[in-house]
This record gives sequence, structure tokens and C-alpha cells, in this order.
Amino acid sequence: MKITDCTLARAHGVFNLMGGAWPLVHMPSFEKVLGPKVDKWLVRTVAGLLVTVGAAQLKAADTGEGLAVVRDVGAGTAGTLLAIDLAYAPSGRISRMYLLDAAAQACWVGLWLRARRHSARHPGDRRDAAAGAA
Repeated sequence: MKITDCTLARAHGVFNLMGGAWPLVHMPSFEKVLGPKVDKWLVRTVAGLLVTVGAAQLKAADTGEGLAVVRDVGAGTAGTLLAIDLAYAPSGRISRMYLLDAAAQACWVGLWLRARRHSARHPGDRRDAAAGAA
């Protein structure tokens, strides 16, 4: 089954939007799952950025030009979160629960890289953009 760039952008957008909203809406449950946070301002800053990225991914999914940007933003965001998860969770600096997030982020990176390769092989293929307009 081929996942279109539009579908991928929307799915990743929802994932980022929900993940970012969680600590903004209910910090106690976020901390219960992912461990206590000393710098809540930093958690809220990252959360706000994820909400912003997620909203942009959802909006950009509707345009052909936006999909090219969303590929970069999606892969970059997931790659950055993956790197942080893998740098700090194994040592215990952050909760080992972040290794589950690392797995999810690795999947997003892989999907975006596959989408980028497909786009490079088929530059005139507008099916993904048309799917967003339908």
C-alpha cells in the first residue's frame, strides 16, 4: 500500500499536534508517563513548537508546494527528536520511555525519506498534490 505524501503529512501533523498538546493540556499525566520535569518552561517551549509544526503540516498537506516543505520539516523534526531521545534516554538523563518515542521518530524519518526518494524519481507525479486537493 502506497502512502501518499499528503496522507503522510496529515498523519505526522496529527501526531506532532497531539504530542505537543499533551503537556500543555495536562502536565501531570505527561510527567507520570515520561518522568518529572525540572524545567517545565522548556517542556512547554518544545510542546508549543510541536503544535506549530503539526498545524503547519496539516495546512501544507493541501498544497503541492507545501508538500515539498513538509517533507523537509517532517524529516527534520523527527530526526532531531530521534537524536535527542537516543542521546539522553539510554543514559537515564531522560526517562527510558523516550526510547518508545525514538522508535516512532525513526519510523517518521524512514517514511519521509521514502517519500523524498519517490518524489525525486517521479518529479512530475502530481498525484500526491491532487490527493490533497480532493
